[in-house]
Amino acid sequence: MKGLPGQILEIVDLGVVVLDTEFRVCYWNRWMALHSGIDKETITGSLVFDHFPELNTPEFLRGARMAFTFGSPAIFPQSLHHYLFPFKVVGTPNGTFDLMQQHCASAPLRQPDGEIEHLLITVQDVTERALTQLRLRELNIRDQLTGAYNRRYLDNRLGDECKRHERYHRALSVIMLDIDFFKKVNDQHGHEAGDRVLAAVAGKLMAVTRKTDCLVRYGGEEFCCILPETPLDNACLLAERFRSSIEQLAIATGSGDLRVTISLGVAQLKPEDTPTTLLKRADEGLYEAKQSGRNRVMVHEPTTSSALLDCR
Repeated sequence: MKGLPGQILEIVDLGVVVLDTEFRVCYWNRWMALHSGIDKETITGSLVFDHFPELNTPEFLRGARMAFTFGSPAIFPQSLHHYLFPFKVVGTPNGTFDLMQQHCASAPLRQPDGEIEHLLITVQDVTERALTQLRLRELNIRDQLTGAYNRRYLDNRLGDECKRHERYHRALSVIMLDIDFFKKVNDQHGHEAGDRVLAAVAGKLMAVTRKTDCLVRYGGEEFCCILPETPLDNACLLAERFRSSIEQLAIATGSGDLRVTISLGVAQLKPEDTPTTLLKRADEGLYEAKQSGRNRVMVHEPTTSSALLDCR
């Protein structure tokens, strides 16, 4: 592209690409060269898929061919955690996205006789916007004091995990846990100390869990942990790690270091379970752990007369 329009396309803070009907690159502006590391002399005239095989997908081909055939804008759906061209994030790493998040738009380019021989694609860096959206979403599903997920998120996530279990028949377990004698912490040391205890306990538990696990503040001093693809035995081992790590935790407060313990109940999803009954069985295990002396892990098995397993 020459003249004033070409100068404009070279300086805009936007990627501009033009492809022909065979998906060969006809135009590649300075922004694209800068972020891809491929200069326009190298890529012009070559198939875009030779440099970006990730684009060779049914979705991309379908949208582009619709544009060439019917003259309608190609649809390349972009949302949080998505991109069209795999470019590295510009500037300081954000710890969330390794690749630039992009908003991509396109339109067919018509010749004077009305024929469509080229497709224009624009690429906009929306990584900062995606980060903001993600942080706002996190604020809506996180407990502000502890950083654990909130009860609203639990209802949706556990329902989704139960449905996934039905499809793939993979184990699903949950842990219900409660800080022992937490009321005494508030009564003897004040609510500020109680808040420190809650935050410290949640932080320690989240440090022990896997990325696929989900720690939720269930209410007050009670927490729930969803464990996808985890059978009962492994869930008990993790629960015991929870118990042991909290028992060894010293929590700094204005009145000195505090130490607390937790009681835990564990349950694995059974064919007849619903999310409600699964949580109920884990909660029954928690209740029995407290009744049996606290600072222990219990499994409630209603099909047996003894009904309890002590995991310590």
